[in-house]
Amino acid sequence: MNIAELALKSLSNEHVSIIFEGREYTNVQMDRLSRKLGNALKKIGINRGDRVIVQMPNCPEVFQTFQAVWKIGAVNVPINFQVGAEEISYIYQDSGANTVVTAPEYLDRVRAAQINNPGVKNVIMVSSQPIEGTISFYELIDENSDQLEMLETEDDEVAALVYTSGTTGKPKGVMQTHYGLYYTAINLEATISYPQDTVNMAMLPLCHSYGIGTMNAAFLRANGCTVVLRQFNVEQLFHAIEKYKVTSVAAVPTMYVYMLLYPDYAKYDLSSVKYYICGSAPLSVQTWKQFKEKFGGEIAEGWGLTEACANNTVNPVDGQKKVGSIGKPMRGMEIKIFDGHGREVPQGKEGEIVIRGPMVMKGYWNQPEATAEVIRDGWLHTGDIGYVDKDGYFFITDRKKDIIIKGGENISPRAIEEVLYMHPAVAEAAVIGMKDTVYGENIRAFAALKPGQSVSAEELLEYCKSKLKKFFVPKEITILPTLPKSLVGKILKKELRKL
Repeated sequence: MNIAELALKSLSNEHVSIIFEGREYTNVQMDRLSRKLGNALKKIGINRGDRVIVQMPNCPEVFQTFQAVWKIGAVNVPINFQVGAEEISYIYQDSGANTVVTAPEYLDRVRAAQINNPGVKNVIMVSSQPIEGTISFYELIDENSDQLEMLETEDDEVAALVYTSGTTGKPKGVMQTHYGLYYTAINLEATISYPQDTVNMAMLPLCHSYGIGTMNAAFLRANGCTVVLRQFNVEQLFHAIEKYKVTSVAAVPTMYVYMLLYPDYAKYDLSSVKYYICGSAPLSVQTWKQFKEKFGGEIAEGWGLTEACANNTVNPVDGQKKVGSIGKPMRGMEIKIFDGHGREVPQGKEGEIVIRGPMVMKGYWNQPEATAEVIRDGWLHTGDIGYVDKDGYFFITDRKKDIIIKGGENISPRAIEEVLYMHPAVAEAAVIGMKDTVYGENIRAFAALKPGQSVSAEELLEYCKSKLKKFFVPKEITILPTLPKSLVGKILKKELRKL
């Protein structure tokens, strides 16, 4: 099967499916444009299995490109447009792509990457003005027919090559298959059971696997509509919610923190939102409570990995939510807790979270050894440490690589971060290990403050002493204007370790 088939399910009922910067697109229009683009890509030499880099901000053309590439059996390679030139060049080279679809604001980065990757010959530019040395996206569409027969791909063919953030080395290309993405979308929709007329907010980067999963699931709603923001902006978000009566918002913890900090939230009517979903990074208990108190909505936290098509667990959107939990496995997702020897541990005991099912990646692109390290006996070893309670809710206590070993004792950074988030002046917090001559490792904390708030590192340290056992109190606390984050708002501990 071809993942592009999802977008065909509701074509018998033409309706507005995309709203972007005041312009409306119907599902039939989007399909027609993608078929025209598919023919154009075939004409310039894109064949089955070829990789096409998508290096763009959120816009309807991203949806059209994904669909066009999939319809002709090629592979989408979405790139985080915020990454540096060195990483972009590496992805160009590693993926072996010969075509890039991009926007004018990223042309300098594309050109720089082309210098080391002359095999990238086609630069398709989404621009109303012609740019020398590039192919006009809109001219390609205008010049080609909308008569395109979708290629029937095999279930295990690669549909998307999504590169990891490279937090532990060079980025790895995660091979997501057509059936894996399809399986994830239908089970996400079956688990959450959104109404068919849901108005969804798309502000998460569509180049991220979380955004791809949300995009695919939306195709299953017969009358659904997606409001697309070019990028996250609180004022634009609140304005769009009020104007378009948005019913579902998917965000990451940092976005919810910024929503809480926005001073003029009361002038917007946000009552249409029925569902707030959170993923990609841990949501602090304090943020959850503050959000419910201010906005009245209960955030349903979930969890997923790029290596498993990104949507794997979630708290019930209309049922009991356990604060601090990533919820229950979505339908069709088999998740367990293993010890270091690959054996399942008893309920309530900590171990590594492992996952199995069709949504698990085919492997890392051109890295069979790295693939064998994480996929063993059919189980994907996630690197997340956690436990499952008596009701089947999963909890993540930390990342395996983030555990601090102080004097031989394992310490969870998240437990300390939760305490820091409880301080009324703290907006963001992160805890890492630091070298220590006595303990081997010790605890170092970083915090960013809420606007207008003032607290010293020494005062925060005293606060921690009042809430934590002495052994768990950070040795040092550093206050920064903001903490370094990835494109989707995940705090980058790798960058903090460099400090």
